[in-house]
Amino acid sequence: MVMKRTGTPWMKAEDFGRSLPLGLGVNLLVTDMAAMEAFCRDVLGARIIYADEDFAAIELLSSVFMLHADHSYLDNPMTGVTSGAETRGAGIELRLYGADPDPIEKKAAALGHIVLAGSIDKPHGLRECYIVGPDG
Repeated sequence: MVMKRTGTPWMKAEDFGRSLPLGLGVNLLVTDMAAMEAFCRDVLGARIIYADEDFAAIELLSSVFMLHADHSYLDNPMTGVTSGAETRGAGIELRLYGADPDPIEKKAAALGHIVLAGSIDKPHGLRECYIVGPDG
């Protein structure tokens, strides 16, 4: 694993891993950590628990997910999946249940992010919009 971090993380990786609740874990591999952290914080309203050049732990709507910089995954089997990919995130849709899409859509547009579909009430009873993050 290639690390660019120069400081000391806020906790040991194994301690953080053991602290995660049971359930589904999401790791997003990203090309630009700062851009994705800003998107999560400024558009989605997430809280950055910890962030450095290699890794970030993000809390959003009572869930925790992680960002990993591409360089930190060089010896991981997922590297082959992402290297050379023209479009990141193809085939996956991450939904934020409990988030109001209207202000999120406005923030995304104001900050220059792609809004694929504006906020609309759907037949399944949810109001939603589609926004593309910095890495797809």
